[in-house]
Amino acid sequence: MSTSYRPLPSSVEPPREPSTTVVTVPEKRRRRRNAAAARESSVVGRILRLVLLIGFAALFLYPFVWLLAASLKPRGEVFDNSLIPKTPTPENYVEVWNQLPLTNWMFNSVMIALLAAAAVSISSSVVAFGFAYFRFPGRGLLFGLVLATMMLPGAVTMIPIYLIWKQTGMLGTWVPLWGMNLFGSAFYIFLQRQFFLGLPRDLFEAARLDGASYWKMFWRIAMPLSIPSFVIVFLFEFQASWNNLQSALIYLNAGSPEDFTAPLGIAYAMTKYSPTAGGHGDYQYVMVAALLVTLPMLVLFAFGQRYFIEGVATQGRKG
Repeated sequence: MSTSYRPLPSSVEPPREPSTTVVTVPEKRRRRRNAAAARESSVVGRILRLVLLIGFAALFLYPFVWLLAASLKPRGEVFDNSLIPKTPTPENYVEVWNQLPLTNWMFNSVMIALLAAAAVSISSSVVAFGFAYFRFPGRGLLFGLVLATMMLPGAVTMIPIYLIWKQTGMLGTWVPLWGMNLFGSAFYIFLQRQFFLGLPRDLFEAARLDGASYWKMFWRIAMPLSIPSFVIVFLFEFQASWNNLQSALIYLNAGSPEDFTAPLGIAYAMTKYSPTAGGHGDYQYVMVAALLVTLPMLVLFAFGQRYFIEGVATQGRKG
């Protein structure tokens, strides 16, 4: 049996031998110099970033360090701007409980903040689930109106809200400090809605086929899967309520000092110890109280840090 060979078409070129590039000695030296320069530039860049980070960290930590130092000073050295007390006075942390009703202030603030955070977290989640799951005419317009409420300054609604609480007879109680949160918050509704939009809709459709109600879909599917966003809303509102001086000043200022919240109590202590109001300038107790009021926020963030970061990283996700 004979085999016939046909020549390759003229358009097909025969395979070429692999070419070898000869790197000269000067070229090798140039490449080594470039690599060394790149490494030096990378090291310098890391050092500069580290210096900047340390500088900004020190800038933000300075007020806290100053507060800690001032809380350990006697009366005459509180405002000397030294970060190391000349005469350490740890007795301030014992005497402050006798000078101020700090226990009452802390308890009032904790309870009000818990009520406010729980109310706004649940109510905002319910509204956000409705905007994320249901499809109905005018949904976009209605959601836009909800977001438009964020454009209203607080000073515009302050007096009408005060008159409403006055008509209900709730002045001087805790209710005005957390009751409005039962109706949700536009910002938290937006944040929760963005998270709910990232959940697979097939989960809810399957639950509907199994006979689940909308309320059960919310509690059994949406809420367990949106824990990070729920926790971040809770943390945000807890901090906002904890630091809320304006509402406490409006609704609790006429009552007894024992009924004050922590921010209002510290403002009361500043006036109490002011020499212009008959005080003796014992501001070291104010510094101790301010430091102790700061600690719950640090503990809360330490425990919720994982959810806080996850919620921030995923709040813009859409399905």
